[in-house]
Amino acid sequence: MSFNTFGKLFRFTTWGESHGPAIGCIVDGCPPNVPIKESDIQKELNKRKPGQSKFTTQRKEDDKINILSGVFEGKTTGTPISLIIYNKDMRSRDYETIKNKFRPGHADFTYFKKYGIRDYRGGGRQSARETAARVAAGAIAKVVLKNKIGAKYQAVGAVIQLGILGCDINKWKDKTISTNPFFCPDKSVIKLWEKYLLGIRKAGSSCGAIIEIRARGIPLGLGAPIYSKLDMDLAAAMMSINAVKGVNIGSGMDSAMLTGEENSDEILQRKGKTSFKSNNAGGILGGISTGQEIKISFAVKPTSSILSSRKTIDKFGKNTTISVKGRHDPCVGIRAVPIGEAMMHCVILDHYLMNTAQNKI
Repeated sequence: MSFNTFGKLFRFTTWGESHGPAIGCIVDGCPPNVPIKESDIQKELNKRKPGQSKFTTQRKEDDKINILSGVFEGKTTGTPISLIIYNKDMRSRDYETIKNKFRPGHADFTYFKKYGIRDYRGGGRQSARETAARVAAGAIAKVVLKNKIGAKYQAVGAVIQLGILGCDINKWKDKTISTNPFFCPDKSVIKLWEKYLLGIRKAGSSCGAIIEIRARGIPLGLGAPIYSKLDMDLAAAMMSINAVKGVNIGSGMDSAMLTGEENSDEILQRKGKTSFKSNNAGGILGGISTGQEIKISFAVKPTSSILSSRKTIDKFGKNTTISVKGRHDPCVGIRAVPIGEAMMHCVILDHYLMNTAQNKI
């Protein structure tokens, strides 16, 4: 299986399976002399780890990170940073009854047909368990960006729609996001979301979600206009997250319904400072950052592992039915928030390093 590495100058390679002894990643291209601690990484992992509320899978994992290389006396050395997270709470027996069946909506079918083998325990390499490793890589990127750009840099993610229920993004408050189990930025809908998702879980079903990531303090000029557009790489990063089926940059798909006058972000000069009247472009024009807030949203499909009986086939080509028991997220999109933030960090750092290499020598 190829293509386990992401990035150009700042790269990470993830490894491991859902029910294997451990997962982890190798981060390469990290600048030297950046102060970093395991606690910097653990803070981000704690936002993603399972079993934190009744609205996520009840698998219990500490997701404790261990740095094996690339850091000396509290600073990065510029050499590969090796990270490992040991798996602890695997229940592989939950998958014994369905090991020969393909879950509809899941990658079981395509993976088996491509490789002729698959690890059915929790999805193996296909599992969203892999994303813990990329969150760890993103945590390193975040520390580096704050070191290079300054404290003004931040990327904040939130769930802006849970199944059929949206929220008022005009009521977005960063502080609200961390105070509820949904990463919701609008406190007025939290009780409604809770009732809705409990009903979904009780029915043994699942729902999708839309996540929005907002990055601030981005320098003007990141990205290239043709084959390394910043929005192109961000879209690829978000699409690489398990279960993501669509990505919007700024106004995204809604841009098709706007007039030229409505869509254009007018530019103003005041007291020697450039500003924009709006941000339909999502902070990126022609593949290059404008210095505005970067906005990207992505849609996560419903979890494929559900209790309802569904028609499928087995690996021998016979018709059958499947009902998936065990511990699963009723909405996997909730835990995609820190993953989206991590991928934003990685792409922004990658482009920051490329921009520095080309324009500041």
